[in-house]
Amino acid sequence: MPETVLVTGGTGYVGGWCVAELLRRGYRVRTTVRSHGREQAVRDAVATQVDAQDRLEFAMADLTADQGWDAAVRGVNFVLHVASPMGGAGAEDPAALIAAARDGALRVVSAAAETGVRRVVMTSAANTASPSSYTEDTITDETLWTDPEDPTLIPYRRSKTLAELAAWHYMATYEGPTELTTILPGAVFGPILSTSTIGSAGIIQQMLTGTMAGVPRIGLEIVDVRDLADIHIRAMTSPKAAGERFLATGEFTWMLDMARALKEDLGQDGERVSTQETPDDVVRANPAMGEIAPSLGRRNRHSTAKAHTVLDWQPRPARESVIDCARSLLSHVVA
Repeated sequence: MPETVLVTGGTGYVGGWCVAELLRRGYRVRTTVRSHGREQAVRDAVATQVDAQDRLEFAMADLTADQGWDAAVRGVNFVLHVASPMGGAGAEDPAALIAAARDGALRVVSAAAETGVRRVVMTSAANTASPSSYTEDTITDETLWTDPEDPTLIPYRRSKTLAELAAWHYMATYEGPTELTTILPGAVFGPILSTSTIGSAGIIQQMLTGTMAGVPRIGLEIVDVRDLADIHIRAMTSPKAAGERFLATGEFTWMLDMARALKEDLGQDGERVSTQETPDDVVRANPAMGEIAPSLGRRNRHSTAKAHTVLDWQPRPARESVIDCARSLLSHVVA
């Protein structure tokens, strides 16, 4: 009998790939949706990669409500807690964003622990293990925690940090069999499964459509969404991963180099991509770019030595992820 894994947020970019990869490896998968109307969309997206047969089921649950989580975790062996509110609404109501992320994490982790799930693997973010200033020319690892009280933090970064801290604080007083592991990804690119939720692939969509008229001087640590699904499953199954944090960042790449790669590799499909760098003062003066301004000129990078050593995780090159992401967007006619 195959083991069963609950994936929160199967409608999402990362969650969808986790569902698909788990099914490909023979697991049974239950994934949460906020309405029954989203179930077919998940089935259709996953079907582009694998035949789910009768191994995919759904549970109704929302991070902002208590209802549904006990039923969602009942009878599962593992939980991949991938779902998290995104940062867009945080500018309008940071407190609501933080509460949804933190309280949602506690709902999932506590429900799993009370049921005796073997392990919860929670998706956090590399920016929960980063110095306050990205301009420091340093290489940091999982031992560093972002200071959630830093007044310069954007709401999304604070929400991710507080959510992960809440999960670890809960586990510090828990005495049952459930284990916790957290994954801290960088900028996620790679193919999309559907057009309903494209996540961070929207950056490349903006480049391809010419919406991004100039490229900000920002560097990203690019991880492929397929490799991110892989490290979640490795962390789920490795005995050595219990109680650990793993950075899942990838190759550091300037956005200007991403744009140049799109131009070089896509031919006519890349003709609208701008390779003009936007001056820093123009970015800072634009209220719509307020959340990315702190990352201008960043030099800090993260070490993934722990993931390589403990989990034997080997992510693909950043350029491959960027180009595969672009071709996927083009094939779905969203770029």
